Amino acid sequence: MLDKNPGKVNIVIKHFPLQSHKFARRAAAVALAADRQGKFWECHEKIFENLRTINEAKVQEIALEIGLDLEKLNKDSRDPAIDKLINRDVINGRQSGVRGTPAIFVNGKRLNNRSLAGFQQAIDAELKKM
Repeated sequence: MLDKNPGKVNIVIKHFPLQSHKFARRAAAVALAADRQGKFWECHEKIFENLRTINEAKVQEIALEIGLDLEKLNKDSRDPAIDKLINRDVINGRQSGVRGTPAIFVNGKRLNNRSLAGFQQAIDAELKKM
């Protein structure tokens, strides 16, 4: 969508760790800590590739694989500021009616048709309003 709409759209990630996944909150904190080393997307993608088997050992393996400083990652992932950000995202998600992930919104409106065509239609509709 970014390539098809250069300069017109932005992606905003909100963390909504599901309570049913015992490692989801830790995974969100690790991805945010990886961002401090400029590796959010690499970490995010690897976590989702390993979603069913993610645990602390796997996180450490991913961190090494993508070249993160483990000591910094482990310290930053436990930073209260990261915890506060995740809490804010969860509250925002609940207020927006999010019950599961992924939930996709275009300009604050839930996207039901998550095909590429549906995504583009929603973007086009919002761009027309501007």
